[in-house]
Amino acid sequence: MALTDKQEMFCREYLVDLNATQAAIRAGYSEKTAPVIGSENLTKPNVQDRIAELKGERNAKVEIDAAYVLRRLVEIDQMDVLDILKDDGGLRPVTDWPKAWRTTLNGFDVSTTITNFDETTTENTLKKIKWPDKVKNLELLGKHIDVQAFKEKVEHSGEISLIDRIQEARKRARGK
Repeated sequence: MALTDKQEMFCREYLVDLNATQAAIRAGYSEKTAPVIGSENLTKPNVQDRIAELKGERNAKVEIDAAYVLRRLVEIDQMDVLDILKDDGGLRPVTDWPKAWRTTLNGFDVSTTITNFDETTTENTLKKIKWPDKVKNLELLGKHIDVQAFKEKVEHSGEISLIDRIQEARKRARGK
């Protein structure tokens, strides 16, 4: 079934903030009925398909997919402070930093020291780095590649459930 013009607009507006009520309002539905209409629209298969299609188009335009996310997580995991320091412990110019450092650090403090009176020679020393959350990063990597390093529950599979085994044991016990 084809979408109405309002449904098409709803799908496009939904991608703005993933808020069905606001998307319905922006698509031209009344504010009074927007929460219900938004919710109903999200349950319709043709609307769901169109939203998925639009998301796919958007992801292709910005070139972000699961592989990109995984590459970025690995880059963050491999960040090493030696990448931005000179051999004497001073700080390399930011233009010489690897891209992962320039795009990922949450912040840093640098101390600038003037080493002569004419102020032509300065020395920058890194005082503090605000790293991205490396533990959270590893957790996301682990979930992505399913290493099960953070599983709180043990999952099992098989044709016989625990209840089936208990019932079989009871039958055997009664038979003896």
